[in-house]
Amino acid sequence: MLYWILKNFFLGPLILTLFRPWVVGRENVPASGPVIFASNHVSFIDSVILPAVLDRRISFLAKSDYFTGRGLKGWFTRVFFNGIGQLPIDRSGGKASEASLRTGLQVLARGEQLGIYPEGTRSPDGRLYRGRTGVARMVLEGRVVVVPVAMVGTREVQQIGQPLPKIKRVGVVFGKPLDFSRFAGMESDRFILRSVTDEIMHELRQISRQEYADVYASSVKEAAAAR
Repeated sequence: MLYWILKNFFLGPLILTLFRPWVVGRENVPASGPVIFASNHVSFIDSVILPAVLDRRISFLAKSDYFTGRGLKGWFTRVFFNGIGQLPIDRSGGKASEASLRTGLQVLARGEQLGIYPEGTRSPDGRLYRGRTGVARMVLEGRVVVVPVAMVGTREVQQIGQPLPKIKRVGVVFGKPLDFSRFAGMESDRFILRSVTDEIMHELRQISRQEYADVYASSVKEAAAAR
């Protein structure tokens, strides 16, 4: 209910008015059924823009820190992230990663839309980084199609560390749906998972036109922090 209210009467109209997102490839968005939107991630505001241009509800897997704050700020943050369809997950690895996978599969089992950032974190410099294979596991176990999504211009609106966004026009490009049903039952094969992930990232590179770096974005961030 909260998502529906914010999407249709408050946040959705506000986002569409302020940022006037242009959309390419809307015909590639399935009208019904479960689907994974695999998007590049260059700005915090990506998770706000994408739901605004979609007709159906989309859920994202978000770090649990957004839901554990205290006081008025913590309450507001929880309400905001719940309202835009974010689902809290523990991204510490191991059993936590498995729980994240199950949460995503539950969304897909309900016939809903799931948003995933294959890079695992925001790009530190605007380049497209190597994808994590978690997206491939969800695709194969959920037996769903993937729609690659390129967010365009959102980094110029709000970069990492920038508290408030600038008011500029942004874009969303939906690529053609990718069907990996040929790999059904092979979700335990790490070579297949890497192949599926790399194909998704290739399509993202094609529609986003970003420079590609064949390393994990998290590794680049860690190296920068250690200097």
